[in-house]
Amino acid sequence: MAYTNGNLALQPKKKPEQKPAIKQNKRVVVKRKTITMQEKLLYLFTVIACVLVAGVIIFRYAEIYKMSVEIKHVTSEYEAVNVELKELKKQVEMLSDPEFIRKMAESQGMVNNYQPGITVNTGKEESATAKGE
Repeated sequence: MAYTNGNLALQPKKKPEQKPAIKQNKRVVVKRKTITMQEKLLYLFTVIACVLVAGVIIFRYAEIYKMSVEIKHVTSEYEAVNVELKELKKQVEMLSDPEFIRKMAESQGMVNNYQPGITVNTGKEESATAKGE
């Protein structure tokens, strides 16, 4: 058996220690350009303008919707009044019928007088007729 560790002549050579290799990575660092105050104000005013335009458009649509609802309401009232007007016209035609008027007069105790001229009540049971000359 060999005497391996006691004799320097037989001692194996050590490999020189290798330093860990440092890789140098070159990175390109891009610095972002900051937004200037003028650009910030421009963006702000653009956003405000868009919000105002959208608000005006929404407001106009709300007015149009409101007017549409009012038109529907007025139209329904108009139709109801037309139906009532037709019913009243039928009543006028029925009440202006001479036969209906005669029946109503008789039911209330009136008598028909077909004599021409003016009748004058003289106090007696008979009434005299005056003829206009």
